Amino acid sequence: MADVIDNTRCVALVGPQSSGKTTLLESMLFVSGQIPRKGNVHDGTTISDTPEEARSRAMSTELTPVRFSFLDDPWIALDCPGAIDLIQDFHHAIMVADMVVVVADPDIERIIALGPIFRLLDDHNIPHMLFINKIDSATTPVKELIAAAQEQSQRPLVLRHIPLFDGTRITGYVDLVAERAYHYKLDKPSERIPIEDVNLSESTDARRELLETLSDFDDTLLEQLLEDIEPERDEVYRQLKKDLASDLIVPVLVGSAEHENGVLRLLKALRHEVPNANETANRLGLPDSGILGQIYKVSYAQHVGKLTHLRVWRGVLKDGDTLGGHRISNMQQGTEPGLAKSKTSEIKTGGVVALSRLEEGQAGDLINDKAILKARHWLAPPPPLFAQAVAAKERKDDVKLIESLRKLCEEDPSLILEQIADTHEMLLRGQGDIHIHLAIDRLKRKFDLDISASSPQTPNKETIGKSVLQHMRFKRQSGGHGQFADIKVEIKPLPRGSGIQFEDTIVGGVVPKNYIPAVENGIRDNTSRGPLGFEVVDVHVTLIDGQHHAVDSSDQAFRTAGRMAMTEGLAKCSPILLEPINEVQIIVPTEYTSKVQRAITQRRAQILGFDAREGWKGWDQINANIPAAEMQELITAIRSLSLGIGTFKAQFSNFQELTGRDADKVVQARKQSLEAN
Repeated sequence: MADVIDNTRCVALVGPQSSGKTTLLESMLFVSGQIPRKGNVHDGTTISDTPEEARSRAMSTELTPVRFSFLDDPWIALDCPGAIDLIQDFHHAIMVADMVVVVADPDIERIIALGPIFRLLDDHNIPHMLFINKIDSATTPVKELIAAAQEQSQRPLVLRHIPLFDGTRITGYVDLVAERAYHYKLDKPSERIPIEDVNLSESTDARRELLETLSDFDDTLLEQLLEDIEPERDEVYRQLKKDLASDLIVPVLVGSAEHENGVLRLLKALRHEVPNANETANRLGLPDSGILGQIYKVSYAQHVGKLTHLRVWRGVLKDGDTLGGHRISNMQQGTEPGLAKSKTSEIKTGGVVALSRLEEGQAGDLINDKAILKARHWLAPPPPLFAQAVAAKERKDDVKLIESLRKLCEEDPSLILEQIADTHEMLLRGQGDIHIHLAIDRLKRKFDLDISASSPQTPNKETIGKSVLQHMRFKRQSGGHGQFADIKVEIKPLPRGSGIQFEDTIVGGVVPKNYIPAVENGIRDNTSRGPLGFEVVDVHVTLIDGQHHAVDSSDQAFRTAGRMAMTEGLAKCSPILLEPINEVQIIVPTEYTSKVQRAITQRRAQILGFDAREGWKGWDQINANIPAAEMQELITAIRSLSLGIGTFKAQFSNFQELTGRDADKVVQARKQSLEAN
């Protein structure tokens, strides 16, 4: 299929929080003539941060596509939140972008935060370049920044610009490929200056390094360098574009988005080197026939309902066409936050569109004229790391809350709604405190719902420490047929994980066989809440004797006797509190390992050991067993000690006895909770 001439290209702006992605987008729009003046993040006047949640927090809170034009080429810029809690939007953006621009601070201590970003991009062979922002405030030489960043990247970094200095102040840069020099102008495009006015010794060495890196992927270029032949400038550009599109190299540019320094150079680099949508679709191995789009986001809007946001990979989508077996109409290319709504009759290759009334399909799905298909290359949502118990403040809103939360989880697959049988709580799980509270704010804004949120209860259990024989007679006479059941049971402990077991050794029919299931049901009824207030586990109950009455005995009577026997018997069996223990793998940069170890030790963790993380230079994995009761704020603690980039994986391991004051506190809190309800 031939490329559409005005193929829209898409670039995602990603990077750690506060690195300046939104400011860079504002500068790109300003420099390209799309806006008359730049907005400010802290004033809430930027194009992309329009939701109330973003303005109130002075930070990006959701993926925002912005359409613009540069030198008559159509573009989509995806402004991604930098908060690690909002990683799902980062995933969505990089999977539909032709190129990713990683924006970084010139702070060498924060460069390590690029590690997880680079790794994900490299693992999926997504072309990307690095833009070192705020270069005018850098206190570390660029070469040292590049060396630190190289340790986090599996691909070689290729420096495109060398800064020019006046003492310690950066005043401009040399473009190593074009071999041109530029002088920064405050809040204006950089001014080209004669290359002869620049000390070329450093730039000559840097250009040589650039060419040597490119020659690793091209034999002709290698031969030219070995023979001291200066390669043609166009050939260098061609090789750069080719290697970048194949994710073989990571070009590095420098600048200051706040003052537009280096932004025009970035735009020109993007214009010359970013693959088009058809090339990206080929890289992804997508079908090359007919119309093909991919859903990158689902959202719900008041008075509109579900909106399906997709990027067109192949062909031209026109009003009245069929997608997924449905005839489409009312296509909108301005429903993205920050842009006025605008209907359109067609979306050309590479463009994005929002469709209403397309109820099927989730983020990641491919869609052609006949069907909606699952994409092999789409990233799975990250596992949840934080949870809150949520409930509607008004009981009348219970059903509305569940439906609204379902929609939020559809918008953001890294949110998970879970009903916990043990604690009778509804948990909203996500990536961190910010993530969950943003969801709560959206519930209020989008669905007019007020909810309460609290830390989840720990699903503790209880068991017994010794065996007892318990006799129970239930007798009630109130005229006519009465109620009678007499049983004797043995209650004894079992090994962990055995559950509740029941058997009978009745002989002689003292308890008729038809009543024995009722006894078992009564016994199991009273394991849902033991004497400590928790579900009882790992107990064996044997029905060893009993009596019945030919007239007054019944299933109900024997079931009641079973419940009463367990109530009295369990209290005599030395109840033991059990708390769940999780097996946890904590991932942090090596320099923070000792701090994190000390922090989790204070959470009653049993550290099993730590080792270098396989395949990750400068990162460690700490293995530990941690009580579930200590997990709630674990991700907050880890991030606070590791520049916000530490994380963990956890799974249930076993139940462990809890004794002493810790147990007394848990039991007392449980008692108060049950009394309150």
